[in-house]
Amino acid sequence: MNSSQETLDYAQPLALTGMTVKPDYIDGNGHMNVGYYNVIFDQALDELLKPLGLDWSYMKRTNFSTFALETHVCYLQEVVEGDTLSFTFQLLGHDAKRLHCFLEMHHAEKGYLAATSEQMLLNVDMATRRSAPFPPDYQALLAKLWDGHSKLPRPKQAGKSIGLAKKG
Repeated sequence: MNSSQETLDYAQPLALTGMTVKPDYIDGNGHMNVGYYNVIFDQALDELLKPLGLDWSYMKRTNFSTFALETHVCYLQEVVEGDTLSFTFQLLGHDAKRLHCFLEMHHAEKGYLAATSEQMLLNVDMATRRSAPFPPDYQALLAKLWDGHSKLPRPKQAGKSIGLAKKG
């Protein structure tokens, strides 16, 4: 266990502040383009997983990495160039090989929920490029995180599917 894991509050979502909407992220509508939501959620996830030791250093230490299997982004309120953003990470579930996680993006100054990203991540052995169980110490860490996060309210957008309601 690293020192940042010892200071984590496992009963609260992991939090990150200080990311900014860059000029390159803006589209012709004057707000952040949909593609950059995935980019900034991915960048935020890398930072949010650092205290757990599941960032890029995880691959260097263990020769394992996490791959995204599925993502679902909900765009709730636009953000524009220069807006400062904050993020939270909540573990919605896990097993030996997968993490089901939920990220929220808030406008840091105005406080509104701008977007959410629900993701399923898979642990991959980089030598074989196949799924593999997390190492035992990481399974124990994820169990500890799940023990706290399982008591949190389930986010409203979690588990949403896309479609149109049938008429008539």
